Amino acid sequence: MTTTKFTGTLTAMVTPMANGKVAWDDLERLTEHQIKQGINGLVAVGTTGESPTLRTSEHLDVIRFMVEKSAGRVPVLAGTGSNSTDEAISLTKAADQAGADGFLVVGPYYNKPSPAGMLAHFSALAEVSKKPFVLYSIPSRCGVAIEVETVSRLREKYPQVNHIKEAGGTCARVDELRQNLGDDMVILSGDDALTLPFLSLGAEGVISVASNILVKPLVEMVELARQNDFHAARKIHESYLPLFQALFMESNPGPVKAAARMLGLISSSDLRLPLAPVSKETEGYLENLLRELNLLT
Repeated sequence: MTTTKFTGTLTAMVTPMANGKVAWDDLERLTEHQIKQGINGLVAVGTTGESPTLRTSEHLDVIRFMVEKSAGRVPVLAGTGSNSTDEAISLTKAADQAGADGFLVVGPYYNKPSPAGMLAHFSALAEVSKKPFVLYSIPSRCGVAIEVETVSRLREKYPQVNHIKEAGGTCARVDELRQNLGDDMVILSGDDALTLPFLSLGAEGVISVASNILVKPLVEMVELARQNDFHAARKIHESYLPLFQALFMESNPGPVKAAARMLGLISSSDLRLPLAPVSKETEGYLENLLRELNLLT
């Protein structure tokens, strides 16, 4: 049954690690912090959660853990996408059984399917559950976008395919989606720096990296924009734009994990190879920026 509508600010949660393993105490503390700060939803094991390098057992354990610890206080969106349709089906079934409220399904990466292959892939996933699916179009990582026509055809057949996380980097794409699908498809920004302009074109929220470390201001910015108070929303956007940009100075989630450690939200900024720790230069820049923004004292 399609019930949850994912709007507002959702955090693409980092997966804290220490000594090569998931740091469960850190993940619980970060989850509690997010909820107490007023986040609208949590995303488990997206790209920011290092889904490409978590083992399948870890991937599912993180989803189960976040569902358990959130305890229904906010919806949990489970990252279950893959470039293997069979694997994505398996992950989606398991996440559904674990109690996830919906599924974030990225376009198949590396193998670059045709529109016909993309349609068949997402159709196979939609047959697995009636819970909401959030398509995730990020051509910079996948090599191919999810075409608007594909989104439209999926939406016509599957009512639960009713969200898209758009990370193609252009406002024109949001405009095209809105013009073709109207209010039938919830559009979410996949880029913190573009959230405000996307909202002005009809997006209804963001799946955010920055909200790992900056919850209340982003929740407020999105809510102000959705109330058409773009003047007030723009002030928040302008204040934190340098941070939005700095969090992508190196491959995500390296910078945001470093920042979260500096702020005491997690105890270690460890990453799993092939991702390496951010450089000393990036770390120093982030520390100075956090001080300038009065986030780090």
